[in-house]
Amino acid sequence: MTDNAVSLAEVELRRPHFQLGPIHLEVPKGYVTAIVGPNGSGKSSTFRLILDLIKPDKGDIKLLGQRSSSEEDWQTKSKVGYLPELFSPHDDKLRAFSKTEFVKKWYPAWDVNRYQELLRLFEVDDGIRLGKMSKGMRRKYELALVLSHYPELLLLDEPSSGLDPLAWRTMIDVLHRYMEPGDRTILMASHIVEEVKRLADYIVFMVHGRVLGVYEKDELFGSWHAFYVPGEQISRKLAQEMPGHCGIEEAGGGMIRVITRMAPAAEAWCEQEGIAISHRQALQLDDILAILVEQERMRLRS
Repeated sequence: MTDNAVSLAEVELRRPHFQLGPIHLEVPKGYVTAIVGPNGSGKSSTFRLILDLIKPDKGDIKLLGQRSSSEEDWQTKSKVGYLPELFSPHDDKLRAFSKTEFVKKWYPAWDVNRYQELLRLFEVDDGIRLGKMSKGMRRKYELALVLSHYPELLLLDEPSSGLDPLAWRTMIDVLHRYMEPGDRTILMASHIVEEVKRLADYIVFMVHGRVLGVYEKDELFGSWHAFYVPGEQISRKLAQEMPGHCGIEEAGGGMIRVITRMAPAAEAWCEQEGIAISHRQALQLDDILAILVEQERMRLRS
């Protein structure tokens, strides 16, 4: 991860009822990185900090190798596409094509043919006033808008919000094709498990304004498992010695369910201890997030 599209070093944002950071995060070029966390974790604020829409109280932010508040800021941002979670109501009286005419002037690489292709693909009429569009229609229009200048970096905040299943599948296909050249980057925030599984190469967990970890997706799902072991072979005290254990509970039928974030090491430990693993189950993304959230709550209480 030495070649980064976005870098945040010890970044802090302080508000009366919320603190973001200190965050250290590196987003590698050429990959899709997904930020996952409950509402209020600071995901949207992180996007606004990256784009210099709000200023950090501390820390250093680089966007495509440049400080986001540098003199060359406009040139850097012309290579970025940003899809926010919520759209400004100030645009509501505009017809979509009027907004397009204004926006395209800021992007030297704007491609009208690509724009029209995406409108057809998403079945969007840009003659409609933005305030009259449904949430899903507005989402599709804005996505077409940000993709039409072939951004080097795409920032997506809850990209599928309001989309029906068919439009969601179309969006996934469009984003896969966007990444095909190999030199483009997506940083996205999403709470849709299937979306993250289909798109992400790296997953960032963010809870209560803190980054709890950055994981390569396949390694993450290969490491977090629940092991079911016979209760007569393992006590709760012994189960606590299992590498990476994150939770222990009765599973019925005399079985103990032990959750570990270090499945290969835990499996080797069980073999060494003579403990038979009756069944194993890979944890889903929302299960992992729930465990991390609970661990963070316990840390804050203590």
